[in-house]
Amino acid sequence: MTDMFFAGLPELERGSVWLVGAGPGDPGLLTLHAANALRQADVIVHDALVNADCLKLASPDAKLEFAGKRGGKPSPKQRDISLRLVELARAGLRVLRLKGGDPFVFGRGGEEALTLVEHGIPFRIVPGITAGIGGLAYAGIPVTHREVNHAVTFLTGHDSSGVVPDRINWEGIAKGSPVIVMYMAMKHIGQISANLIAAGRAPDEPVAFVCNAATAEQAVLETTLSRAEADVAASGLEPPAIVVVGEVVRLRPSLDWLGALDGRTLVADPFASQIRRDPA
Repeated sequence: MTDMFFAGLPELERGSVWLVGAGPGDPGLLTLHAANALRQADVIVHDALVNADCLKLASPDAKLEFAGKRGGKPSPKQRDISLRLVELARAGLRVLRLKGGDPFVFGRGGEEALTLVEHGIPFRIVPGITAGIGGLAYAGIPVTHREVNHAVTFLTGHDSSGVVPDRINWEGIAKGSPVIVMYMAMKHIGQISANLIAAGRAPDEPVAFVCNAATAEQAVLETTLSRAEADVAASGLEPPAIVVVGEVVRLRPSLDWLGALDGRTLVADPFASQIRRDPA
């Protein structure tokens, strides 16, 4: 049965690197290409957001190398990680660079791939389910809903120096994007919330934090823009987290399918018959 699933899928060649997305956490969200890479790789260079259960699918002979980057903690430099991939490939190994979510969505996959190109290393990109979509789905929050929004913006809450990016047009996003999904934003949520409110978003607009999305440790905090900083501090929740701002958060009482498995009663009309049209 296993051979049937992988029949016809590409071979991870020696001396090459596959940049693979592992999805937001649940091993069931791995693609067949990702699982195929795990079973073939000689060495797996993985980041901190890869669920350990995903690594159980690796060949027993595979070497695991941790290359996680976590904000505020000692982390390997990105250039060193990229050059390590080159070194391993040049040693004739089949190299899997495994990343949480999708390698091209705030995952530095582009930087690593460019280094491989620079050094003439063949590579393949395997997309994964990004946490800003899959993680929110596991919390019962859709990133789009026809009665709410026809646009969504994905942004990062900090840049390479660890501060809120100064190149983000907060006014443009606040006015033009009904739903805002933010990666790595928990630490700076006070400043981000203030920026959005100053740009015109309502202080009572719903916000949700989804921590450890799509894992057994998943926790969800629902709050508002004006209370987000205080409520996060009081909750004791820690990153990694996806933050979503917008009316789609109000759909959670109806779409929290994981909660329903634990006995939560879902409501049929989350908007109490008030249609909330896309303001953009």
